[in-house]
Amino acid sequence: MAQTLSDLVAGLAHRLQQRGEMLATAESCTGGWVAKVCTDAPGSSAWFERGLVTYSNASKQELVDVSADTLAQFGAVSEQTVREMVVGLLHHSHAQWGLAISGIAGPGGGSADKPVGTVWVAWAGPGDWTRSQRFYFEGVRDDVRQQAVAAALSVLSDRVGELP
Repeated sequence: MAQTLSDLVAGLAHRLQQRGEMLATAESCTGGWVAKVCTDAPGSSAWFERGLVTYSNASKQELVDVSADTLAQFGAVSEQTVREMVVGLLHHSHAQWGLAISGIAGPGGGSADKPVGTVWVAWAGPGDWTRSQRFYFEGVRDDVRQQAVAAALSVLSDRVGELP
């Protein structure tokens, strides 16, 4: 059985608190959903540093330092953009861990190259660790968004748990 979002958050929270580290998020298509499920957990201020909703291209540039060239060349839904988002996020926060999400939740906005359900996630953490991954999720808008949140938290929780 798949873990619930609250289970994913509880595991991540436990791991981050054991390490004395914090998480920050920059979200586009999920609209703050990762930040919401994290801050639903009592005591989250001990491990959740901040959450930004960087929905517009302007906010991606102003808040997390995504370059105009990256957005023009690759688009908001791209590996390059989420990687710049997560690096900029950590630069502007006090967190050791970051995750960034950008995608096409639908129902419109998709293309042949980037169909509805395409989501890019990037993560960053201590020791210059970064990772990015493209996902294709099925379903209506909320389905895509919820699956993106779950995937983002799952990968991050696994990584935090791998470290001593």
